[in-house]
Amino acid sequence: MMERRMDTALLVLLMGHLAAALEVPLDLPQPPTITHQSPKDYIIDPRENIVIHCDAKGKPHPSFSWTRNGTHFDIDEDANVVMRPHSGTLVVDISREKADHYEGVYQCTARNKHGTAVSHNIVIRQSRSPLWSKERIKPIVVQEGVSLVLPCRPPAGLPPPIIFWMDNNFQRLPQSSRVSQSLNGDLYFSNVLREDSRNDYICYARFPHTQTIQQKQPITVKVLNLEAINDTMAAFYNDTDLFSEDPVDERKPTFLIPSGSSSSQTVLRGQVLELECIAEGLPTPEIYWTKVSGDLPAQRWSFLYYKKNLRIVNASASDAGDYRCGAKNKLGSVHHTIHVSVKASPYWISGAPRNLVLAPGENGVLTCRASGTPKPSITWLMNGIPIENSPKDLSRKVEDDTIIFTDIQMGSSAVYQCNVSNGHGYLMANAFVNVLSEPPRVLTPADKVYQVIKNHRARIDCAFFGSPIPKITWFKDSRSSTLDGDPYIQHDNGTLEIHTAQARNSGKYTCAARNMLGIFENHVYLEVKEPTRILKQPEYKVVQRGRSVVFECKVKHDPTLVPTMTWLKDDGELPDDERLIVDSDSLTITDVTESDGGVYTCVMNTTLDHDSASAELTVVERPDPPTDLELTDQKKRSVQLTWTPGDEHNSPIQKFLIQYDDSLHHRGHWHNLTEVPGTRTTAHLKLSPYVHHTFRVLALNAMGFSRPSFPSRMFKTEPAAPDENPKDVEGFGTEHDNLVISWKPLTGLQSNGPGLRYRVMWRQKAVESDWSTVTVSNNSRFVVSGTPTFVPYELKVQAVNDHGVGPEPDIAHGYSGEDLPVAAPENVQLVVLNSTLAEVHWDPVPHKLIRGHLKGYKVYYWKERSLHKHNPFHMEKLILMFSGNHSHGMVPGLHPFSLYSFNVRVYNGKGEGPVSPTQQFETPEGVPGAPTSLIVTNSNLDTLTLEWSPPHDRKGRITGYTLKYQPVNNSNELGPVEELALLANETSVTLPNLKYSTRYKFYLNAKTVKGEGPVISQEAVTIVDEGKMSVASRQVDIATQGWFIGLMCAIALLILILLIICFIQRNKGGKYPVKEKEDAHTDPEFQPMKEDDCTFGEYSDNEDHKPLKGSRTPSNGTVKRDDSDDSLVDYGEGGDGQFNEDGSFIGQYSGKSGSRDTAVGHESSEAPSPINAMNSLNSFV
Repeated sequence: MMERRMDTALLVLLMGHLAAALEVPLDLPQPPTITHQSPKDYIIDPRENIVIHCDAKGKPHPSFSWTRNGTHFDIDEDANVVMRPHSGTLVVDISREKADHYEGVYQCTARNKHGTAVSHNIVIRQSRSPLWSKERIKPIVVQEGVSLVLPCRPPAGLPPPIIFWMDNNFQRLPQSSRVSQSLNGDLYFSNVLREDSRNDYICYARFPHTQTIQQKQPITVKVLNLEAINDTMAAFYNDTDLFSEDPVDERKPTFLIPSGSSSSQTVLRGQVLELECIAEGLPTPEIYWTKVSGDLPAQRWSFLYYKKNLRIVNASASDAGDYRCGAKNKLGSVHHTIHVSVKASPYWISGAPRNLVLAPGENGVLTCRASGTPKPSITWLMNGIPIENSPKDLSRKVEDDTIIFTDIQMGSSAVYQCNVSNGHGYLMANAFVNVLSEPPRVLTPADKVYQVIKNHRARIDCAFFGSPIPKITWFKDSRSSTLDGDPYIQHDNGTLEIHTAQARNSGKYTCAARNMLGIFENHVYLEVKEPTRILKQPEYKVVQRGRSVVFECKVKHDPTLVPTMTWLKDDGELPDDERLIVDSDSLTITDVTESDGGVYTCVMNTTLDHDSASAELTVVERPDPPTDLELTDQKKRSVQLTWTPGDEHNSPIQKFLIQYDDSLHHRGHWHNLTEVPGTRTTAHLKLSPYVHHTFRVLALNAMGFSRPSFPSRMFKTEPAAPDENPKDVEGFGTEHDNLVISWKPLTGLQSNGPGLRYRVMWRQKAVESDWSTVTVSNNSRFVVSGTPTFVPYELKVQAVNDHGVGPEPDIAHGYSGEDLPVAAPENVQLVVLNSTLAEVHWDPVPHKLIRGHLKGYKVYYWKERSLHKHNPFHMEKLILMFSGNHSHGMVPGLHPFSLYSFNVRVYNGKGEGPVSPTQQFETPEGVPGAPTSLIVTNSNLDTLTLEWSPPHDRKGRITGYTLKYQPVNNSNELGPVEELALLANETSVTLPNLKYSTRYKFYLNAKTVKGEGPVISQEAVTIVDEGKMSVASRQVDIATQGWFIGLMCAIALLILILLIICFIQRNKGGKYPVKEKEDAHTDPEFQPMKEDDCTFGEYSDNEDHKPLKGSRTPSNGTVKRDDSDDSLVDYGEGGDGQFNEDGSFIGQYSGKSGSRDTAVGHESSEAPSPINAMNSLNSFV
């Protein structure tokens, strides 16, 4: 037997692929197939007509019949029953007959000439919602602490009702770990409290099918303690003490349900398993659950009714086992074990049997694989008749849950029924065998276009039919090869799948269906589109109420797809509000309100895909003012203030500011009292006496302060003696014989009571004397007259009011009035340190002769005259102040070679004392300044004359001058330096043996015995013009002169014309040798101007800072200029010195224009020369 079953299984495996389930086109012959039927358990509403569904398809269209309770149901004999046209659905009119008349078991049959299909049994039952039976429920009187069960016992309904407990006001009764509802609807109390007393415990039953609610009579519960129970019941039972035992003590838990230590429960596979444990005890027990044989199923279990109910959904065989519930309190614990068995009504293992379409001579298999607990039995029927009673068919063989067809022939078409059942239910399935001989056809529409997003899965359909089953082959574009293997996957139903579509997969696809009877081709198209992507997502926004906000949402999408932008708020539609403005890539909300807060989502949809992004809008505002100010815990000098915070408007409250108004001293002015954190709503306020307080509170968040709260009621504090004395007590004199005592008066808040005044006390320090005392009011100073000059005093000021005196005041110190010092500093001496700095010394004046606070010493000094006859000078008096007790000081900024006078005096807060004897001192010579001017005058052919003016600031006797000069050639190289020593009385010199047409640079400085001063520089060029030498002094930057710019433009134009003429003349002469062209373009700096060949010799001018001889020039032999051409002005007075103090030459000539910024000397004041401009013209050629 075992060997036979294995052979059958192997045959099924080998033939299973031969007969795939195909959808037979309705234009071909086929047995009936039921497409719609009512559920097995069909509960009807008695107020509506009964509709029993049964629809089927087939070719030819099937006819329908019904059975009721196992016998034929003749529809024509019942006027209340109608069958819908082209359908087997029955409609029962209950207007003339009660619905319960049609209760029963119905089954539909659909048949045509190829077979018969039957529905499952449809059990029709009428829903019922019966009323509660009338009953009189006596009040329940219980002792506090005992357990209690209030029964519900609802009437049996169909389907069962939903139970809940409410009061007379239709409010659900509160439940907790102490009070909860059981699965059967009863209300359990683990222990009762006095607060459980009420007269409206009402159990309600809601019947969902009819949507009706039935109500039980209210139950009254009275919970009394032992003494109250005895007093209450004695009146009814002749003063008998009914409850003489002790009050209810605390007790360990015991289970109310289930009973005993163990129980069992059965659940069907796929249904909900509900386990329940309710315990009583005092204190209230805590319930917990464990599974003895394993863990609770992940994600399928939950606790209900405060852990008293364990619920497991979709129960499976793995949920079988022992479950333990426990109840514990501080006095002990108790356990109960529930053994759970999981049974199963029949269920399909691999789905219901599928239709078979076979060609004549083919093989096929019908399989009815099902399971259940206990194991179900399987019964086969053919066309609604048990298969053993059906006509014999040699091609058919039944093997338990399998029917095998071998070499099937035409005429064997039929509908087979598989019935699987056990004690918990049944399964019924129809599957036809249709024997056809049909050429292939493709059912997918031709030229269908499939569109898919890039990188997504693409599926191209090729729904086909044929008998025998056609073979499907796919081609793309040129049909060069079949589409088989990566990236293509061909499914059994003909669908071609591309797991990750790319742009290259776009194109025309051909599906070919082929069997022994023919071939059929169909063409479809695939278009791969670019995905829709949000490039710029909206961002989280925090905005203040009343302002505007913009959410941006920039999107990229395939240009061939039509996009639609949609904005959502909190996953719903945007409010219909004109303040919300939707643009193509943004959402703007103007005048934002709090209701605008939420999550905004931009959704970009196309016909193929979508993308979305969300951002939250938080609307913030200043908080609402606090409310409900209340004063409690009132004491003499403190009070407790509580309040209720206002709405914080999405911005947490950071702190509360408490202010008060003192209507006694300063009505209408609010003062800050204290601050508390935003998490607190109460403050303990320390108050001052003698104040009429009114309080208010302000809340602060990130947006600012709220409006003030409404004021609290007034709180008055009683007067008291002052708690403090005036601050900042000082003593000083305004005259030499008085003492002014001043202080900072107390405020009205600090006075602590009426009649505020001040007790002023003073005495001379270091002298045995009593305190002098005076009392003043409405004042903050007191003047003591007739005091000695500048004597130290001890001072005290004490606050006094009508209720007492303040604390003992601290002693302050002060001095009586000052007078002018009576002595001058002695032993005054001065040491000259150099030509500009001196140091003066003196002996400090004795303290008693200063007669006041020593402020310091003043040195008065002034310049009498210069020691040089050419520099007479006189200065006003200068003052140097040395604060504190100094005995020496430095006198800076002196003029060299000058005569000064000075004296010293001491000063205090009153003024200066007598002057010390005036003394004089001389400053030595210094280094002279640069000569005032340096100009070049006319000269002979080989000579130049230089004239200069002596330095304006000689700083001593001029002992002579040093003149240095050097030539500058056309390549900007510097020649040797020549040096001349000139006498002090000379102001000009003639330089012989100079080269004509040569540029020279001159450096001149003056000398004293201290050394050489800074140089003044000048530059000159000698030019031969008709036997005469012209000298041009470069003194200003002529490149910025208007006439110079115009002249340069004219000359440039003239040169351009001359060059053009020269070029034409040379070309007229014939060949132009390369050698001559190269000669014509040699370095122009070494070529003089020649009119016969229209060329110019270039003289390249340079700035002040040329390199000395030996420096390098640019490779092209020219030196580029900066903004202007060179001028003698660049070497004028005032530049960085080019000589050391010993007279050595340190300057360098530079061939680069960038060194212009470190020019030697200052500009001259002479006007620019046109001849200089001509000399720099070559830089333009």
